[in-house]
Amino acid sequence: MEASFEITLQMVSAVFAGISAQVLAAYLRVPSIVLLLLLGIVLGSDGIGLLHPHLLGTGLEVIVSLATAIILFEGGLNLNLRELDRVSVSLQLLVTLGTLVTLLGGSMAAHWLGEFPWNIAFLYASIVVVTGPTVVGPLLRQINVDRQVATLLEGEGVLIDPVGAILAFVVLDTIVNGDADPINAIIGLLIRLGIGGAIGAFGGYLMSFIFKRANFLSFELKNLVVLAILWGLFCWAQMIRSESGVMTTVVAGAVFANSSVPEERLLRSFKGQLTILSVSVLFILLAADLSIASVFALGWGSLFTVLVLMFVVRPINILLCTWNSDLNWRQKLFLSWVAPRGIVSASVASLFAILLTKRGINGGDSIKALVFLTIIMTVVCQGLTAGWVARFLQITSKQATGAVIVGCNPLSLLIARFFQERGENVVMIDTDPECFSQAEAQNLRVISSSALDAAVLEEAGLASMGTFLAMTSNGEVNFVLAQRAAEEFKPPRVLAVFPRDPQATASSNSKVNQAFATDLPIKTWNEYLNDGRVKLGTITLDETEFANQLERIQEKIRTGVLVPLLVEREGRLQIMSANQEWEVGDRIIYLLYDPRPNLLKRLSGVSQSTPLSLEKLPELEEVPLAKLAQLSTSDAPGT
Repeated sequence: MEASFEITLQMVSAVFAGISAQVLAAYLRVPSIVLLLLLGIVLGSDGIGLLHPHLLGTGLEVIVSLATAIILFEGGLNLNLRELDRVSVSLQLLVTLGTLVTLLGGSMAAHWLGEFPWNIAFLYASIVVVTGPTVVGPLLRQINVDRQVATLLEGEGVLIDPVGAILAFVVLDTIVNGDADPINAIIGLLIRLGIGGAIGAFGGYLMSFIFKRANFLSFELKNLVVLAILWGLFCWAQMIRSESGVMTTVVAGAVFANSSVPEERLLRSFKGQLTILSVSVLFILLAADLSIASVFALGWGSLFTVLVLMFVVRPINILLCTWNSDLNWRQKLFLSWVAPRGIVSASVASLFAILLTKRGINGGDSIKALVFLTIIMTVVCQGLTAGWVARFLQITSKQATGAVIVGCNPLSLLIARFFQERGENVVMIDTDPECFSQAEAQNLRVISSSALDAAVLEEAGLASMGTFLAMTSNGEVNFVLAQRAAEEFKPPRVLAVFPRDPQATASSNSKVNQAFATDLPIKTWNEYLNDGRVKLGTITLDETEFANQLERIQEKIRTGVLVPLLVEREGRLQIMSANQEWEVGDRIIYLLYDPRPNLLKRLSGVSQSTPLSLEKLPELEEVPLAKLAQLSTSDAPGT
């Protein structure tokens, strides 16, 4: 078999295996890295022997470098500076003080428990400083954790990767050259970070300039231009100072993402696909090159080293870095639990094993084995249990409370009143100052501005709110507002009043739900509220009468005389969506049209300013079957 075909077969097998693992992980809803590691080991020399990455020679290092550049650039694209600003102090401490804590704690554990020499122990600790956005990102999207926690973990994963990678190479350079002066090491680290940051900032601005001004280029060609510039910047930084390229890629992505570039969504999609491909191939190849015998040869001391890193060093790290933050103990506990290592640790460890072997320094294979043991234990233990831990600690995004409501009108004020009475934070956004007096009379916070401005939504605190509701009089505007809110801030519940069939909309944007009912005439119901032609009712869905209750409610919705507003389930109040699946025990709060003439209402003492009271209305109450039988008997002939 020709050598070129053998290399081709290796690459094709790695791609096929990597994508297969991704598909299976998506189906099983488990972190993809778990299956990538397992499949790579199975296909490697210690398994069935299908993959032999050493056949790629130096090409493996090239693949690792270029793929890592794509992965870190995509991580930089996901950095939202507005969200990071809310956790900036904690994030800064995690990247600086946290790096130092992990470096010292990990090296002491590796030396005293794993019995590694101090130089090799420091090298191991510098490699596992990083947490890996390629593992953290998909994991957080899968479990839908609280946005503040997610932002901190994502920011840490992206920003600490270049810092940790450069730190590892500085430690390696110190070991290889025998220079133990810490001042020189710190200077080398800062120089690499500075060079990489400067080139990355320039490159990010250049990419955004091309995307904004080069209108003669197609979207597809623009994406490829960005890829070419990215690799060019990476090589440029590497030529000036080795290992500064990793910082370049992150900064370039962050600058580009925060430059308000049109069609940025298309680039994110393209780079996201490249990242999935890169991660899949790299993990398969690097895991296949791992010697299982070297992992078992580490002994119990190395196992204890990883356990100390997970359950002692990480909690101390989080405790010190979030001491003065507004995070509660549940959020801090979750941050202490989740710190999986990823592709950067694996790729750096693999490269170091090769470099140390070339220089005749012992410990390269042991470091690689210990790093992969760390990856396996953190990913399997933390990745598979993170969802359960988040639910146990009640910090999933579904538990987020509060609402941002766009459109200040009688119906939205009624909705806001219910949330406010529950003690939840409510913020109204509208451009009409005439509506503000009613909201302020109810002690509601109102922002006089356009909700199309992301800064306004940030001011309203949407990043930490549980619900976004757009209910202005313009349905098309409502849908656009909800779309942007879902993409920019990702609140757990996004609803809007718009004149479309929710089933037809689900295929184009499943993140936006139609509020209340299909084709709700919001202007008409606001007029009903102003004129006092409505009643505010509540009904609890009973198990014995569930079908009949559901039928009566749906019939009144179809005839346009009833609007379901809110549903209370398991003690939590949520805005009703048009495609809501109702369950036994749900408490439905609704508006019922009351067509009595206004004059009759005035005579009966009902005024427009009288606030609606919540009551059980006879229109939706069913006569109990026992009472119905009694009535039938009493009405029978001869009684």
